[in-house]
Amino acid sequence: MAAPTLEQLRTLVAVVDEGTFEAAAITLGVTAPAVSQRIRALEDGAGRVLVRRDKPVLPTEAGETLLRTARQMLHLEQVLAVELDSSDSVLYDDDGADSRGAPLPHLSVPIAVNADSLSSWFLDALHAAGFGPRVVFDIRREDEAHSTELLRRGEVMAAVTSDRTRVQGCRVVRLGAIRYLACVSPELAEHYGLSEGMDRLQRNRILRQIPFVDFDDRDDMQSAYFRALVGTEPAAPRHAIPATSEYIRAVTLSMGWGLLTEQQAEPLLSDGRIVSIAPEKPHTVPLYWQHWKVRSTVLDRITEAVLDTAHELLPQGR
Repeated sequence: MAAPTLEQLRTLVAVVDEGTFEAAAITLGVTAPAVSQRIRALEDGAGRVLVRRDKPVLPTEAGETLLRTARQMLHLEQVLAVELDSSDSVLYDDDGADSRGAPLPHLSVPIAVNADSLSSWFLDALHAAGFGPRVVFDIRREDEAHSTELLRRGEVMAAVTSDRTRVQGCRVVRLGAIRYLACVSPELAEHYGLSEGMDRLQRNRILRQIPFVDFDDRDDMQSAYFRALVGTEPAAPRHAIPATSEYIRAVTLSMGWGLLTEQQAEPLLSDGRIVSIAPEKPHTVPLYWQHWKVRSTVLDRITEAVLDTAHELLPQGR
């Protein structure tokens, strides 16, 4: 394959991100025919089709591979531009402006993170990284079972994921785990006749009837837990509440049972606002940090902070 130019790679990223050649042309400040010529030259050099000319434009399998490389190279270009912008411009400036008060270029870092990590420990990790205003974070909230898909498409530089299978071009490091407790309000438990210490088979029969709360329509965690606990597929009605605080509130308001992290559940258990359905059966989800292999001062610093924070705040047992 002929070596692609940064101009061609930047055009490929713009076409996929914007969805059409015309929109990419506006973003790049060139004409649509110029965009088309660059993509055609990139495909000629690769010897294969890289994008499907649909609306929106989508990368082919070969295009996704090149797209990951394109995003990595453009990231390194941005890091270099930020670091070498001027003599009084360093990556970790506190003020984000030069000696004349003019704004300095900034670097955007896209990361995929599941909602429970985002609401508990992950922001502590970003804070610990100690960046000034010149580094900004583009957080993509994604279920931990699906975040690696964003890595495969090159849309994020790193992801908190439950999938230990390494994405091509990435490294994988175990972070620890999040433990969940199946919880329900005392009122809903009383309504269905669910009580502490009752026979396991009777509890499971009752649990089949109680509505449950999912985070969204891609969340399979409650169903997986139910299958492991009861041995059948759940048939009760389900709610979808796609926000962490509102999800917890839905459980406390007796809308259904749900899985809460230990950190979320402990204060509510202490004041009696919820009870644990099966305290002897917590649900444990291992977490991994997958990130690009490229050597980047920014990504290296984030990775170090993420690993240190996770090892401090997450259970480490397997």
